[in-house]
Amino acid sequence: MESIRPGRYRHFKGNEYEVLGTARHSETDETMVVYRALYGEHGLWVRPAAMWNETVERDGYCGPRFRYIGE
Repeated sequence: MESIRPGRYRHFKGNEYEVLGTARHSETDETMVVYRALYGEHGLWVRPAAMWNETVERDGYCGPRFRYIGE
């Protein structure tokens, strides 16, 4: 699986997020991405790393769900 580094990412729909790091699910040992929205209420979220790194094909777009844009 591709490494997920801390920093800013852009979701394929346009919003930006800050990855704070990764964590392990206590029951399944699955790697989760811990991130914060850089808009609105700046909520804190987790998402499975496999989903973070997946390729999306939707509405004419084909590419990564999240693209790294810097620190």
